[in-house]
Amino acid sequence: MESLGLLLIFWYGILHAFGADHLTAIADFSIGKNKRKTMLITTMFAVGHGVSLFIFAKILETYNLSEEILAYGDVISATVILGMGIYLLFLVFTNRINLDKHIHNGVEHIHIYFGSKHSHNDSNKDITSAFTIGTLMGIGGVRGMLVTLGLVQSQSVDFTMVLSFTLGVMVIFLGFGAFILYINKNLLNSKQNIKRVFTIAGVISVIVGTNILLG
Repeated sequence: MESLGLLLIFWYGILHAFGADHLTAIADFSIGKNKRKTMLITTMFAVGHGVSLFIFAKILETYNLSEEILAYGDVISATVILGMGIYLLFLVFTNRINLDKHIHNGVEHIHIYFGSKHSHNDSNKDITSAFTIGTLMGIGGVRGMLVTLGLVQSQSVDFTMVLSFTLGVMVIFLGFGAFILYINKNLLNSKQNIKRVFTIAGVISVIVGTNILLG
């Protein structure tokens, strides 16, 4: 495929990533996480998004699905965002978000955990979940991606197209992840601030999800 076409798809990935539902999902998963986990979460979300788009775009090339069926992709994305928002608010109002401060080599470390006990056993759970959620939410971007492909000589979807899209998405997601890291480092230093930030994230998620469902 011509480089100009791939550049167009890369640019579409950048624009697509700015969607309120995507950034909200990234924030929901990344708040309270360390640098390594935040970067992995945003990366896996982008990869899941690209994989999902590739699979469903291939399905749409074979089967001529109606607009009503394709619209369910948006419903899935909205439901995921709404569900995460409700869950975050549940954690806040049931006092399940906790803070652990301790010192290593003279440096204070802050760990945020959910539940009554701090554990590292689920260190990969958030990363796997981010990939899964990214995959589910990718369904909502299939229609827009196919429109973009229609502008690029109506070619069949191949790996290079999806890679260009995924890289575009990843640029924004990683940048937004860096912003969340700033919040984690500078604001999440007390239980009161943690509750405020998680409440804001939960409320925004509920509003974004509800708005998409009713839109």
